[in-house]
Amino acid sequence: MNKQTNYFNENFSAMKRNIIGLCLVATFLVSFSSFADVSKSEKQALLELFKQTNGDKWNTSWDLNTSVDTWYGVTVKNNAVVKINLFHNNLSGAIPASIGDLTYLTELNLAFNQLTGELPSEISKLHRLSVLKIEMNRLKGSLPENLGEMVQLQELTAFNNFLSGTIPNSVGELKRLKVLNLSSNNFKGTIPNSIGSLENLETLGLFENSLEGTMPSEFGKLEKLKELVLANNQLNGAIPKEVGQLANLEIFQVQNNGFDSFEDINAIKTSSLLVFDFDKEKIQTSPKYKDIDSFMTRMADTKFEDDNDN
Repeated sequence: MNKQTNYFNENFSAMKRNIIGLCLVATFLVSFSSFADVSKSEKQALLELFKQTNGDKWNTSWDLNTSVDTWYGVTVKNNAVVKINLFHNNLSGAIPASIGDLTYLTELNLAFNQLTGELPSEISKLHRLSVLKIEMNRLKGSLPENLGEMVQLQELTAFNNFLSGTIPNSVGELKRLKVLNLSSNNFKGTIPNSIGSLENLETLGLFENSLEGTMPSEFGKLEKLKELVLANNQLNGAIPKEVGQLANLEIFQVQNNGFDSFEDINAIKTSSLLVFDFDKEKIQTSPKYKDIDSFMTRMADTKFEDDNDN
């Protein structure tokens, strides 16, 4: 009996040691995974972003001696940088071209800072990016011609900068796009007809630029569009009847342009509109439109709310 008992105790102790050993190995592996660093190219891209945007003067800076996954605003998943949120963090200087090396990035929020220089064309290499927020900075130059390569993009907000040139025709290749806000910049030329192919678009803000030509009739294809803000440009001609038939439109602002025909404005379903701003005085000169009125008007604006979630 004693032999059996000793045999059992010895085996039980051995099993216990094995279990403890396995637990320690598992704990080590989990710990190692938690503190594993990103690739050299990704870390270098982050370091260049820090350097080029005066990271030492950020509101919340990075301790470069710690693991990347502890850096403020940086989210690491599976040893890759997937999100950067440095919203309202006192960044200044230019966005480095190496931003394009962060190929696993899905969200980039650099809004409400003091960034200058041009938006690097290399940013179009971020084929996984779904959110790009660069509004309320001092960026200049044009948008990359190859912008359409960012095929996962769902939100692009760049309002209140000094961006110029024309809106790239390739923007029509961003089939997943829901929000496009380029308001309060210096864009010129015509509005690309290709925007009409953005079948998921819900918000289109081009307020306060120097856009000219007519409003594309292709806008009538934007069946999910809720906000159409084109005020304060140099657009002319007629408001297309196709636009008047957009069933989900809630905000429609076209005032301070050169539109000379509102013949199809009656087609707009005013019951669903929350904001409807147009050049009222142009319509009232014609008896045909004397009963049409603007309602719940407000100045065309851009949305300044944001969040600081990683």
